[in-house]
Order: sequence, then structure tokens, then C-alpha cells
Amino acid sequence: MIKFLENQIELENRIVRSVSDALERIENEAVSTALRGISLDSSKHAEMYRSAVSLLTSTALPLNEGQLDLQRETVEKHIRMEAVVIKELDKRLPRVENEKMGLLLKAILADEHRHHKLLRRLLEILVSGEAVTEGDWWDAIWGDVPGLWT
Repeated sequence: MIKFLENQIELENRIVRSVSDALERIENEAVSTALRGISLDSSKHAEMYRSAVSLLTSTALPLNEGQLDLQRETVEKHIRMEAVVIKELDKRLPRVENEKMGLLLKAILADEHRHHKLLRRLLEILVSGEAVTEGDWWDAIWGDVPGLWT
């Protein structure tokens, strides 16, 4: 599994480099924006894979109460912020007539929904006050990734 995760990190990094190289030549704003977003997601994925390697290879230290409170407050704040973005996009999207703009806004909305779901799951784990298992963290980070375990 560790070898697989390390290979995925390298693949995601290659995607980032490839997009970066291509962006210098692409003049269409919608295409370059979409590719830049994919590149950012690939950077994020590489970090998530690194985190997965860490989950497999190191022992997590227990959280002290201050850290737990800070994490809980931060996640709650971002849940509220994401909710505002989702509400605004839901309100405006039906009135968007430009197909390219609609595509970009729908992609953002899909990301926001995934973020919101991930943050809610993290909050559930943090609020539960129970021992958080490695499986809980795996599920929180990777649970929404389609086809990952099939």
C-alpha cells in the first residue's frame, strides 16, 4: 500500500508539472482556469497521499484539549463559510446564461459540497469525544472518493 501511495504522489506531482508547463501557452481563460483548478486538486491529492503514508507509518499523538478545541472551532467556522458560498451559488446558478461560466460555477459548487461534507464528517469525529481510530481518519479523508476501493 505504501508503494502504491508513493506512486500516486509522483503521478499527482507530474500532473501539476504538466499543467504548469501547458498554462504558459494556453490563452483561453476558461480552459486555463479549469486546468489550474485541476493542478491545485492534484497538489491537494499529493498531500492527502502523504498523509495516508503517515497514517500507515507513524503513530499519532493524542490531542490535548487545547488542540481539540482549536480544531473543532476551525472546522465549525469553515462549515459556516462553505454554507454561505453554497447558498450564494445555488441562488445565482439558475440565472447564469453563459455556458462556460455555468460550467465553472457548477464545478466550484460541486467542490464546495464535497468540502462541506468532509468538514461535517471531521466535526463528527472531533465532537464525538471518543477515541478516533485510524479507520475514522481514512473514512473522513477518502470516504467520498468514487471508486477508490473498487
